[in-house]
Amino acid sequence: MVDEPIRTLIVEDDALLADAHRLYVERVPGFTVCGVARSGTQALRMALADRPDLLLLDFYLPGMTGLEVCRALRAHGATADIIAVTSARDLATVRAAVSYGVVQYLVKPFSFAAFRQRLERYAVFHRRTTADPAGPVGQDEVDSALAVLRPDTARSAHQPKGLSTATLDTVVAYLRSAPNPVSADDVAEELGMARVTARRYLERLTGQRLATRTQRYGRSGRPGNLYRWNGA
Repeated sequence: MVDEPIRTLIVEDDALLADAHRLYVERVPGFTVCGVARSGTQALRMALADRPDLLLLDFYLPGMTGLEVCRALRAHGATADIIAVTSARDLATVRAAVSYGVVQYLVKPFSFAAFRQRLERYAVFHRRTTADPAGPVGQDEVDSALAVLRPDTARSAHQPKGLSTATLDTVVAYLRSAPNPVSADDVAEELGMARVTARRYLERLTGQRLATRTQRYGRSGRPGNLYRWNGA
């Protein structure tokens, strides 16, 4: 069954930024923009009427602040997830945002890569927590769902020896575009690298829960690994 796109409401009073965020969202598979609000009061009205899955919420808004929007949404029983997209960076605001259930916090200015990473990780969280919302889960499932929301901010600074961020991004792009699970041989041939190198990058993504590894059996009976992108 094909997952329904994540309906996203953009809340941003700056017209240029609102357009940019719309374009950003439309570039990330699995998401669709269901509206753009230019003030806090408009955001609250649209969120309660349209019931989006996700709000991309600025905190500095006319009419109502972003935090006031969060508080009002929860008071009305709205369960939409919220990603803060704001220049507010004081810890008091961050703590208040967390208390209102903000699941991600993206500080302006940011790159499209950072924006995409937040949305892709949120998409995994959304899928895992809505597949069977009434079913019981164990500690491992809870830990896994929450861990995927945390961005890998130390990836560039603490990349394992022998792995480069640029090559990792290339492997990610190939894996995301592949219609079917791929092997290390497939990645190596397509990207012009050694099989053992391709496997290291694929295992790195698997360890970050951004890729899923399965096994297949060939004619020799020996198992081989296949990898698929685990994001949106």
